[in-house]
Amino acid sequence: MHFSKTYIQLLLSLPPELRDNAVEYRQLKKLINQTVTELNSLGLDPLVLRKLLEHGETIVGSASFRELGESLQCVTSEEGSSHQPTVVYEFASKSTYLEPRLRLLLKHPHDAADGISTEQHAHSPIPDKDLGGILHALLNDIPKQTDLIIPLRSDAAFFQLLTSTLSSLSEHFDGLYDNFSSTVTALARVISSTARPTTSSAPRSFSVYSLAASNVTHVRPGSGGKSDLYTWREVFQLYVEAEVFEGIGEVNRCERSVEEAEKRLQAFEQRIKEKKGSLRLSGSTGALDLFISLNFFILDVKKWQFANAEATRKILKKHAKRTALPIPSHLISKWDGSIPSPATSSTDLALIPQLQTSLPRLLVQAIGETLLPVVPHIDDYSCLICTSIAFKPIRLGCGHLFCVRCLVKLQKRAKPDCPMCRAPTVLKADRNNVDYALLNFMSDWFPLESGEKLRANEREAAQEELEELGLSESLGCPIM
Repeated sequence: MHFSKTYIQLLLSLPPELRDNAVEYRQLKKLINQTVTELNSLGLDPLVLRKLLEHGETIVGSASFRELGESLQCVTSEEGSSHQPTVVYEFASKSTYLEPRLRLLLKHPHDAADGISTEQHAHSPIPDKDLGGILHALLNDIPKQTDLIIPLRSDAAFFQLLTSTLSSLSEHFDGLYDNFSSTVTALARVISSTARPTTSSAPRSFSVYSLAASNVTHVRPGSGGKSDLYTWREVFQLYVEAEVFEGIGEVNRCERSVEEAEKRLQAFEQRIKEKKGSLRLSGSTGALDLFISLNFFILDVKKWQFANAEATRKILKKHAKRTALPIPSHLISKWDGSIPSPATSSTDLALIPQLQTSLPRLLVQAIGETLLPVVPHIDDYSCLICTSIAFKPIRLGCGHLFCVRCLVKLQKRAKPDCPMCRAPTVLKADRNNVDYALLNFMSDWFPLESGEKLRANEREAAQEELEELGLSESLGCPIM
């Protein structure tokens, strides 16, 4: 299937706000055809023009000089030297658009033979007439070197349409990002209300650093009221593990292709359907649906951006192939996804806007920076020794954090140095090193994990006391 049909089908599958803002591929193709017709009317068919621009190939003697039209014969001086015009395809940068044109450098054959200086140039725009006849007359009449400028009206219309379309796309990118960021922020507020902690230490207006107790032994995790905290934590954990749009591992750290992202997103949606039944609050169901729809919108934007980039790349290559007018390679490389080197930049083509950083990546970053942190993850509050939650955390003088049981074990073994930085802070720690704010935070946001860690600490402490008394639960009661 031709790209034009594939491109139209892809756009039809996208929402109207994306479909109506896309590269006009078919219209650009029509302008390419008009450019070819215009060049042919000047005697510059693609094969001929390509030879002139790339290889400078000419036919000497009395043979027909078809590179400049059938009516133009190659002019030969008495000494037998032939005149070869130089043709350059260039862009004149206007204030708001590009103006492509051909510049022909013509030198009278007697100038070269007699060594006449040709420092002075006469610039003359060529109207839309027979180019061969004009050149033949000029070569016979002018005594000096002359630059002839041939404006290409259809080609100018092509680049004006392309430039305006890409400028519109760039502005639309900014609008999409702003609207998406606002939606994510609003969704974060909804999720934070449905996933708010309901434990006994949580004040009415929760603050991470609220000090709900003055002593570590007074804070015990509990639960009360309704909250979808754990369901949302599972949803976000599954989302991070799915790596829908970008791999986060060291081996596969890269942006996903459209096909791979769609496959992963559909798999994630199937797993999320099981979690809907676990939601207890009415606002959570709508928030979850919105979260899923935002990710499908990112997928649509990914398709849209890929389609526009591919359409621009292909239309530029088609332009170069059909007309033989060379598009600078560094411009095409930008739409191939590669990064051109600074040395290949062109001021003449500065008016053609380039795609920004991947818009889908920016949208995914917005989710990661605004939405996911609404629900804290337990891995961020783990003890560095036992790797479970650091409930009843002790912050050493060096700043590193450990759970109380791991610190007690280090002190009993007379280990003075911090396991992380080797600072002599372990034996100096006491009850004053308890991080009460973090203790309350863990009790509020991780009530189940905190309760399990507290019970495990109590069992372990009781076991150590029995062992110190010479008793052991495994041996049973010695009296019995």
